[in-house]
Parts: sequence; structure tokens; C-alpha cells
Amino acid sequence: THHFFRTSSRSHRVRSLIMKVVLLATLFTLFPEPTLSAATFILSMSSSSTSKTTAKATDNNNSLVSLDISKKCKLVLASQSPRRVEILNMIGLMNQFRAQPSPFDEDEIRDELKKQVNPPEYTRIMAERKAQALPLAGGCQEEMESSLPVIVIGSDTIVDLDGTILEKPRSEEEAVVMLRKLSGRKHQVHTGVALYSSINQFQDPVSSFTETAQVEFAELSEADIAAYVASGEPMDKAGSYGIQGIGGQFVKGITGDFFAVMGFPMHRFSWELARILNE
Repeated sequence: THHFFRTSSRSHRVRSLIMKVVLLATLFTLFPEPTLSAATFILSMSSSSTSKTTAKATDNNNSLVSLDISKKCKLVLASQSPRRVEILNMIGLMNQFRAQPSPFDEDEIRDELKKQVNPPEYTRIMAERKAQALPLAGGCQEEMESSLPVIVIGSDTIVDLDGTILEKPRSEEEAVVMLRKLSGRKHQVHTGVALYSSINQFQDPVSSFTETAQVEFAELSEADIAAYVASGEPMDKAGSYGIQGIGGQFVKGITGDFFAVMGFPMHRFSWELARILNE
């Protein structure tokens, strides 16, 4: 038995040695330069590929990561939403924008607009009105003193339950009604974003879009709803819940951009702003 294993082991080493010799002969045939090994070849190929990818990404400038915003424009967020401020800070824009509430009165057109357009268009139009109203009311005078273009950002978020728009609740009772409707069902969240620029005197949006995500809610008990409303969190949230807070416990699943549900679509916004600044 021991003799058998010694023979097998020797045969294995011989075969391994023959394979190495054949491999080395092949490599020397392919790479006659003694300084170039297979490892060097593989690394050089990998390095070349990485360089091309990096160059391509740099040429496209598809996101804000590679841009110095402070040298490109002055940014103003026409919103008092702490969630939107937080998301802009997360993108890397901390101390590179100013937040100021829009003077636009949503109540003036809300009811009539709901009758005229579908939910995704509704929230986009609301975002446009919010953004445009601020500079036209003289709310960007500080930024206008700069030689850089001024870009104003407006945003609006709504919950869409089978075509019915759910905005911020006006009372605790309304919040309870909304949460009962959402319980155990799927709904959509639409966030509209609009960007206006001083380059065209804020007359037309340089970008305007709606980002939509689908959210599935768990079954909520009356005790859950009552406790959640008592926490106060639903009162300034579209659809009476915040996915980034206590209300996140109710969400079974989401399809789409989490940040669109939170109130500001990070990915789409960064790509749109980068596109505008590179034009």
C-alpha cells in the first residue's frame, strides 16, 4: 500500500513538472522578452482596461462627484424640508447651497391642478412653481451678486394611491385615515424636481422631471396607527409617513429610488445637475 502511494505521488510530481515545462515553453514563445512574464502581461492588461474606464467616466462627468460646484454655480434650495437639506448634504454639497422656503402658495392651484393632470405631472408642476417663485420674488439677490450662474432647486413629493393624491395631513384625524388606506397595500411615491437658472432669467426650467418609486405597506393595526400618529412624525410627511424614520417599520418593500420616497431623488438630481453644469 505504501509503495502504491509513493508511486502515485511520484507520477503526479512528474506530470506536474511536464505541464510546467510546456507552459513555460509556450510563454517564452509568446513573450520572447525575458522581462515580460505572464503576471506582468495580465497586470498590464488590467491596468490598461482600468485606465480606459476611468478616462471614459472622467470624460462623461455624469455625476457631481468629479465637479467643484463652488466654481460652477450658486445653488439655492427653494425648500424648508430638513430631509432635502440632509440629502443634498449627503451628496457632498454641504456649505455649497443655501436653503430658503419658496413663497409659492400651493393652496392657490392645488385643487384645480389635481383635476387637470395625473399625479406624476402634478408633482413636477408643483416643483416648477416652487422653484420659479423664489427668484422672481427676489429671493436670490445674495447669489445674483456673484458672477456665477444661479441655479434654484424646487421639489415636491406626493403619495399616489390608485390615482388619488395623498399629501401632508392637515390634522391627526386625516393622518389616521391616510394610514388606514395605505395599510396592507401598494402605492407609488412621486417626487418632482425642477431646476431654474439665471442664465435664462429663470423663465423656463433647465431641467424638470418626476422620479417614481413603488412602496408596499404591511398590515397596520389600529394600535400601530394611533401610536404612530401620536409620535407626531406623520404630520409633515406626504401620505402621513416617513420612510427614513419610525414609519420605515411599516414598509415591507420598495421598488425604485429610496431617496425619492424620502423626498429627493439623489441619483437623478446629481446626474441632471452635472449635465447642466457641463453644457
